Amino acid sequence: MTPFREQNKTVIGAVGLTVILLLIGVAFSADKLPIIGGGDVYQAEFSEAAGLRPTDEVRVAGVKVGKVIAVDLAGDRVIVKFRVKNADFGKESRADIRIKTVLGRKFVMLTPDGPGQLSTVDLIPLARTSSPYDVSEAFQGLASTVDQVDTKQLERSFETLADTFRDTPDEVRASLTGLSRLSRTIASRDQQLRVLLERSSVVTQVLSERDADLTAFMADSSLILQELRRRRAAINTLLTTTTQLSEQLIALVRENRATLAPALQKLHNVVLVLKANQDNIDKAIPRLATFTRVFANNLGNGRWFDTLVQNLSSPTGFGPGAAPGGAG
Repeated sequence: MTPFREQNKTVIGAVGLTVILLLIGVAFSADKLPIIGGGDVYQAEFSEAAGLRPTDEVRVAGVKVGKVIAVDLAGDRVIVKFRVKNADFGKESRADIRIKTVLGRKFVMLTPDGPGQLSTVDLIPLARTSSPYDVSEAFQGLASTVDQVDTKQLERSFETLADTFRDTPDEVRASLTGLSRLSRTIASRDQQLRVLLERSSVVTQVLSERDADLTAFMADSSLILQELRRRRAAINTLLTTTTQLSEQLIALVRENRATLAPALQKLHNVVLVLKANQDNIDKAIPRLATFTRVFANNLGNGRWFDTLVQNLSSPTGFGPGAAPGGAG
């Protein structure tokens, strides 16, 4: 057999590159493989997509069991295809599009119902599906069409309606009078209302663009709360021991107050004396260094040392009759 280092390097490189490309292709389509990806593909029809997108979650009882793989238009309806793995739901199951976040992210909620297992060839009909009302899109649409509303004409319409029903019972007439006042208020605040809706549209757009950041922030906040929950026992122990320590210190001071009070008073007096002589202490410390050096030099001369004592007279005589100040 030919050694590996003597084989054709071009063929080896081509084979290696092909294997790498196959591995990359398998990695990108792993969820479609029968063993690695797993799961079956189901379909449901909705009256509208309501902002649902591929890769959105599919949940059963709040637990993620799959994801949306396609959202296609079929006439006046929308066909949603989703892949589900390891989940059982009957032939009469429902599929509802729900709102996941306040910024408009959606997911498909499956509600198991009926006997057996839903077949992959069956289509969940429109009667067993529902789509949510998107408030964000409604505000954006209102902000874009508010300029086309003739507020003056709207006010005249409400006034005409109120005049037409003027002879009706008091309850109806009061309601229409309130509508008339409402129309006047809207007309008088036309510009402010338009600015408010335009800014609301900008805010919703910014929040939509920051959806991933807000989701990550909420996830991090959840992690912090989970960590605090795990450390709750340690924090509780710390607070308990701190309370016990404070109680013991209070009891110690209370029991030894008669002893501690005089001691603290004396310590206060010592501190006052030291503070009053602070200048002398500051001057003595440098001079002490000089004395220590000279004294050490004297001790190094042998088994004796010379000492000089200030204000002591020199020796002048010996014996009992020596004058005062002499040495004997």
